[in-house]
Amino acid sequence: MHPARRLVLCLALTAPVPAFAQALQNPGTATVTAHVVKAAPLAATPERIAALKLPPGFRIEAFATGLGAPRVIVVAPDGALYVSDRDAGTVTRIDLADGTKRRVVLEKADVHGLAIHDGRLFFVTVKQIFSAPLKPDGSLGPETALVSDLPDAGQHPNRTIRFGPDGWLYASLGSTCNECEERNPENATLVRMRPDGTGRETVASGLRNTIGFDWQPRTGTLYGWDDGVDWLGDDATPEEFNRIEPGKKYGWPYIFGDGIKNLYREVPNSSLEQWDRDSARPVLTWTAHASSMQFVFYDGAQFPADYKGDGFVTMHGSWNRKPPSGYEVLRVRFENGAPKSIEPFVSGFLTEGGPSGWQRFARPFGLAVAGDGSLYLGDDQNGVIYRISHPG
Repeated sequence: MHPARRLVLCLALTAPVPAFAQALQNPGTATVTAHVVKAAPLAATPERIAALKLPPGFRIEAFATGLGAPRVIVVAPDGALYVSDRDAGTVTRIDLADGTKRRVVLEKADVHGLAIHDGRLFFVTVKQIFSAPLKPDGSLGPETALVSDLPDAGQHPNRTIRFGPDGWLYASLGSTCNECEERNPENATLVRMRPDGTGRETVASGLRNTIGFDWQPRTGTLYGWDDGVDWLGDDATPEEFNRIEPGKKYGWPYIFGDGIKNLYREVPNSSLEQWDRDSARPVLTWTAHASSMQFVFYDGAQFPADYKGDGFVTMHGSWNRKPPSGYEVLRVRFENGAPKSIEPFVSGFLTEGGPSGWQRFARPFGLAVAGDGSLYLGDDQNGVIYRISHPG
């Protein structure tokens, strides 16, 4: 039996409200049925890995195992992988030639997002951003605190960072909640700053939790995956793939997906209709609750030519949907520099069976393109990093 939550909203104006009260501008009634389905965890056995589905010609294999809960993956100039583990509070360096050669180079509580720029490793916790020089042996020199006043994280403590083509450091600052009116204007935004942490400014707002973002190699355009809200049903709200442009807002917390209005909230000093008009729509959407994570554009030379300039994103997997969604890697197809469609790239981590009717042997998170064009995929359930290659 799958547990379910039924939410009933009844909003109606029957009499004038006092001036000091918030007017109910959007009378109506909605009934929402939301399911909780938690897939049972399984071990990542060779047989299960061999059964994964990829496009013809691609191969996936376990590259490094026993890593705890690996999260963000970045590639150093010398080819090594640097991998964060928020639960353990570590960053581990892994030799690309041999996944068994690894060492912890940083211990810091809640460390999550990583970026490498000008010979330094940048890393972010819930409230702070740091950088440290990369030594020739791959270890880190003395760290420097760049930012110490990021807003409270609440429900979304998974800060991610990345350097843009402009040389500025971008940071995703998720919302504190599922859907609410934030008190800090930096929550639910993407911000940027100089590499020394100065000049911080908001790039875009209305982004509930955009963990994965990157710049399309051909056009230099910024795209990001934003996670939709929970508790609005199995098919609402969809995961959003956004073209992120400076100064724009992207709907949350009042407008979701392709125009779903949030009947829980009244827009202060405005209306849902006006907020909708002022908000950018996603360029593409995907199945609700799939939970997008790290996103990268493919600029390598190993995959077939039609993959160059396409995007890849990990879907961590749902808990608020029946049947479950996610637990896969998606490909975002681009044509002439513009996004056209989304399709599964690696699937099969989720199968039927177990107490809830579903079971999984991975929760995909980290994703990075190595210098040889291979794609490295991290699983924070079984502590595995996979190597995806195209031997042809």
